Amino acid sequence: MESMWSPWRMKYITNYENPGKCVFCTAPEMKDGPENLIVHRGKLAYVILNRFPYTSSHVMVVPFEHHPSLDALTQEIRAEMMELVNETIKVMRKVYKPQGFNVGINLGVAAGAGIAEHMHIHIVPRWNGDTNFMSTVGETRVLPEDLETTYNRLAQAWK
Repeated sequence: MESMWSPWRMKYITNYENPGKCVFCTAPEMKDGPENLIVHRGKLAYVILNRFPYTSSHVMVVPFEHHPSLDALTQEIRAEMMELVNETIKVMRKVYKPQGFNVGINLGVAAGAGIAEHMHIHIVPRWNGDTNFMSTVGETRVLPEDLETTYNRLAQAWK
């Protein structure tokens, strides 16, 4: 099993490009594209590809406001986030045709949050048999396409 403190994850969490700044706060400051991985922006939240996905097109719905927990967000932000989850699932069904989804929130480090200071919702598309020996025994993830291709496919589908 992969440690949540592996070197690649630490690079992502510590945001070496902008030390001391939250990666979920700095991404929206950039122009949308393969560099920041934001595939869609709403009024109060956005949809971003996970830089270290569990499966192809693993995304997160993230509020623009920096808060560590769901209850710190306004009802309006929570409502938009849930609508973005719903829209994202529709887009993924159209583009990738997954057989199921894992949708979840990890609040706090003890719950498995890699970036606990800025809450977000994971949407992970799933296919029968998408877990194999590479991830379970080899502790390695294999994805059928690179992030730029996934970004382009999802961003285009939102338009």
